[in-house]
Amino acid sequence: MRLNARIDLKNNSATGGRSVSLTRLVLPIFIELILTMLVGNVDQFMVSDYSKNAVAAIGNANQIINLLLIMFMIINMATTILVSQYIGSDNRQKLSTIYTLSIFINVILSAVITTIVLLFTDDIFRFMKVPANIVGDATTFIKWVGGFIFLQGLITAFSAIFKSNRMMIHTMIVSIVINILNVLGNAVLIYGLGPFPSMGVAGSAHATNISRMIGLILFIIMFLINFDTKISLKALQPFPFRDLRKLLSIGLPSGGETFSYTMAMTFILKTINTFGTFVINTKVLASTFAMFSFMYASAVGQASQVIIGNLMGAGEIDKVHKHAMKTLRSAILIAFAISTTMFLFSDTLFGLFNDDPRILALGKTILFIDIILQIGKSSNIVLVRSLQATGDIKFPMIIGIASMWTIAYGFGFFLAIFCHLGLIGIWIGMALDEDIRAVIFFIRWRLGKWRNIRLSKD
Repeated sequence: MRLNARIDLKNNSATGGRSVSLTRLVLPIFIELILTMLVGNVDQFMVSDYSKNAVAAIGNANQIINLLLIMFMIINMATTILVSQYIGSDNRQKLSTIYTLSIFINVILSAVITTIVLLFTDDIFRFMKVPANIVGDATTFIKWVGGFIFLQGLITAFSAIFKSNRMMIHTMIVSIVINILNVLGNAVLIYGLGPFPSMGVAGSAHATNISRMIGLILFIIMFLINFDTKISLKALQPFPFRDLRKLLSIGLPSGGETFSYTMAMTFILKTINTFGTFVINTKVLASTFAMFSFMYASAVGQASQVIIGNLMGAGEIDKVHKHAMKTLRSAILIAFAISTTMFLFSDTLFGLFNDDPRILALGKTILFIDIILQIGKSSNIVLVRSLQATGDIKFPMIIGIASMWTIAYGFGFFLAIFCHLGLIGIWIGMALDEDIRAVIFFIRWRLGKWRNIRLSKD
């Protein structure tokens, strides 16, 4: 089959032959992530030029959307890990079933997410204490994007399939198309151009949906061209309950760690929403800039997860350890360098979006603390993805939930409210959480309990 020609394990490190180039896998993911972040900044700049409050409105809306999107990650993370190990062990009979099951479940989850968004948005925003002056724009954005969330669900499913087959360039191409179309759509629909009226925040939402629809079509075309493996409902007859249980046994703990983090960030944002609009804007912008610091760690973590899955499936345990440690060192070094640069040029960065002197001063302090935070965060991204790829899945979830809520949220809330440190206290709490978890996960990896786990065995 055509897929076999692309993923020939006899010629890579999983079987002791030619070494897989991590750079070849990381570079497309990194380009995809950095493009997404750059375009995201352009989005915020374009919307902020239309309305200063729109940045805070979309920031709150995206916090809820990102929380709900974790439902997709439950299956997509499991798909990536399981398919990688199946390929590593040269067990390809399951691929059609796993691919079809992943897409089928994401369609079901899309319906659930859309229902939540359409029925409970007002209640959610009241709970989050979203300021009254941004509720209207936040509601408009979340309902339009949430109503078409199935587009993102299918995109993430196809992305997991392509990445687990080391076809990162294809996902990069789709991301480039989506992000370019999103910027062009914003330019036309936010301000109005030709026959299109000025739609403001609603225009930004429409641009998001249109670009995702075209991206999904592109994914489907590339799948039909590059894969002989079929996606068909026939693969679900009789329904593969055993495969579903395996996906959920991997995906629920993996997604649980991410869900806990996003939920904790939602509660943290709820606290920040009581500090005033300028603090909310500072948080949204600082979080956006901080993403550049861990972008490399995220890219190398995704690529490393596929390679580790292949190596575990092939039984190359010693190579797994060497690969993970090399990846960890590079992620920490690059995160430190980028976060330090962000701090040094903080006034310029924040000044691109807002000239409020309060935001410039607070943002500089936040980005200083963020240097320490990013050392732990980059470590956690690599170590957690490595542990998950080996099958050591529950431990990161348990530690993550405990630390995020007691330290990031609990201690951060104490510093912010009772010690009157505000957003600075929040960031200190998040930094301590990331660094403490990094130490725990490093110890867990060195203990080596992951060495005897095999997910690819039925």
